[in-house]
Amino acid sequence: MEEEKNQSGVIPEHYTGKVIDTESFVEFNSTEEAKAFFRVVKQRLLNVNAWHELAGAATAEFQVVDRSAREVDRLVQKGDYFKIDVPGPGPVAGEGYDWVKVEEINEVSEQDMESVGIRVRPSPSPQNTEEDIAHFYSEESTSNFTVTREGSRITAGIYDRNTKPNDEGGNLVDKARDLLVGLGAVNGFSKYQWKQLADGLLGK
Repeated sequence: MEEEKNQSGVIPEHYTGKVIDTESFVEFNSTEEAKAFFRVVKQRLLNVNAWHELAGAATAEFQVVDRSAREVDRLVQKGDYFKIDVPGPGPVAGEGYDWVKVEEINEVSEQDMESVGIRVRPSPSPQNTEEDIAHFYSEESTSNFTVTREGSRITAGIYDRNTKPNDEGGNLVDKARDLLVGLGAVNGFSKYQWKQLADGLLGK
């Protein structure tokens, strides 16, 4: 695979666990066509609530939740959370959902290159008082979502960094669940989920 598309600067340095890289791309006949379609793809990336429709059946559902723990129907912003309904049982700490917090959203634009990136990290649920990480990945893990136009090519990339199962859950049920789901995600589900999403972001 080519080097990660980190023009937006959201992908952190990798220092532990696994790397999971997923990319899809489309090529256009002209830069002008690519620029026009990039605007569409950028909106799709930022409209997280619609990701499940893009990714299709047997993938997770995403809901944006704001800093006040309210579900919102708008484009994602830094400081928001994703409330994630992964197929199968969810963690007790998250009341059945996995949670990540949006750490960074960054956009860069030049004549021959445009890129938007989102970085999220596993977090406690903002909708209850539980302090445990409500996710099957550990707090070191990040998922980084990017769409990048270079000339007439657009690439959708999802880059998981420092990826490890969450073994810090506060109760045995969550520990067992997070370990099993986390290992499954590291070893295959994330790759399937992110490939479906990458392809969906670029669907014409």
